[in-house]
Amino acid sequence: MYDIGTLVTYGRTGVCRVEQVVRREGQDYYALKPLYQSCDIFAPVDSDKVFIRPIISREEAHRLIDALPGMKAEPYEAVALRDLSQHYQEAMASHDCGDLFALTKSLYAKRQETARRKRKFGAVDERFMKLGEELLFGELAAVLDIQPQEVPDYISRRLAGAES
Repeated sequence: MYDIGTLVTYGRTGVCRVEQVVRREGQDYYALKPLYQSCDIFAPVDSDKVFIRPIISREEAHRLIDALPGMKAEPYEAVALRDLSQHYQEAMASHDCGDLFALTKSLYAKRQETARRKRKFGAVDERFMKLGEELLFGELAAVLDIQPQEVPDYISRRLAGAES
């Protein structure tokens, strides 16, 4: 069970603060307040239907950022949009920041390659890149105590040696 005030990542909602634990109909629920959305969520404490975990540490965030230059960025191609969507959903299903970094980096590479060939970046690619960035940048922002829109600059500065 998570303590009140703990920051967790909840499914595709992203980072939430555990506001309280309430009992309803004989079951305990987390009352979650998303950091970057205006809503309230009540999630069963013992449910495995929606993924929930504590956010990563600042040290883990720095380790992942520092490993970014060596991370492979293989753009994924699929003939059928269904296959493409399924591939991205599977990559996101791990709810692992390292996997989100890899997915986002591969989508950036795909967008650059598409632009280089003077082609349009696909809507499925765009949708999953946006979702991946929201989840990844939201968690990194919470850990690093910055705003999500500041995360790309933070990463750039850290990789250039200016952040520690």
